[in-house]
Amino acid sequence: MKNEYPESFQNLINLLKTLPGVGRRTAERMAFSMLKWPPGKLLEFGTAVCELRKQTTFCPQCGNLSSADAVCGICASPARDRTIICAVEEASQIHSIEQSGLFKGVYHVIGGKLSPLEGKGAGELNILNLLKRIEEGHVKEVILALSHDVEGQATSIYIAEEIKRKSVHVTRLAQGLPAGSDISYADSATIAAALHGRRPL
Repeated sequence: MKNEYPESFQNLINLLKTLPGVGRRTAERMAFSMLKWPPGKLLEFGTAVCELRKQTTFCPQCGNLSSADAVCGICASPARDRTIICAVEEASQIHSIEQSGLFKGVYHVIGGKLSPLEGKGAGELNILNLLKRIEEGHVKEVILALSHDVEGQATSIYIAEEIKRKSVHVTRLAQGLPAGSDISYADSATIAAALHGRRPL
């Protein structure tokens, strides 16, 4: 007879398997590890998960992660240069760029890439808000830090054409990032090289 885990334990494994990069064996190891936690730590973990969507929201200005509908730390900082906006696909990519320590401007999260086959057009992306920020502020440059795959390039070209109508300088990350790559997986040195070598679009 096949050995089966208790239902609650199996449910935990199934949930852990849905995390990126976590297979069945890894999920099992994580579940067994959590089984050894003291009740207080389990309660703390469960509370953190339950409160995640309540306490972690998105910045109303740029789309970065923030706390309880507040402006994120980058947008709130008076030290940031608001004349330069770096547009990224997802909020998770902001951390990769910040790790380089070179970019001192602000960000704008596009929310993905143009993908007609998946029904994702310009209307589903956060492009209009970017154009609105350009109109309302004194933006001099927009850096398009989108992935170098086909969808990312198509999205960059589309956004660049929209921005150029507003007489704003448009550049994109260049050297250091391999073609077809996702900047989420690039290290800080690679990001730094790409920022230094950005070129007009």
